[in-house]
Amino acid sequence: MQEKSVSERNTFPKSARLHHRTLVNALFDKGQSLYVYPLRCVWRVLSSEELQSSFRDTVPQGIGPVQLMITVPKKKRRHAVDRVRMRRLIREAFRQQRHALTALVESHPDRRTLSIATIYIAEKNETFATVNRKMGILIKKLTAFLDNEKSDTSPGSKE
Repeated sequence: MQEKSVSERNTFPKSARLHHRTLVNALFDKGQSLYVYPLRCVWRVLSSEELQSSFRDTVPQGIGPVQLMITVPKKKRRHAVDRVRMRRLIREAFRQQRHALTALVESHPDRRTLSIATIYIAEKNETFATVNRKMGILIKKLTAFLDNEKSDTSPGSKE
């Protein structure tokens, strides 16, 4: 039996998790934001040079093309079980729909990685169907924005 690659297996490996402090700080300092209630997304595209300059020595191994960080504020969801549940729902929704973003980042040579922070901003728990639908809308908006950015920077589009 032929073994599938990580992206085909539809898993959520460590390379897809945003956890480096320098990348997280830069994301919130210089990133752009999108809203689709109950989710807020802060994102930033990094080139190879920008990624290299973010670290002192060398770029750590295992930084994937799309990295996600999920935040559920304690102020919004007081109970830990609610925060954990919402993180799991958001992670699953992203895991199922991230392939369009991965393909878009990998298809453009100037883009090394896309860092995304997803923040849950609702006061109550939502169902998986709602979170999944809203994550799909959020990913479509982000994909459209990145497509427009890509076409604006292509050599033939400047007239």
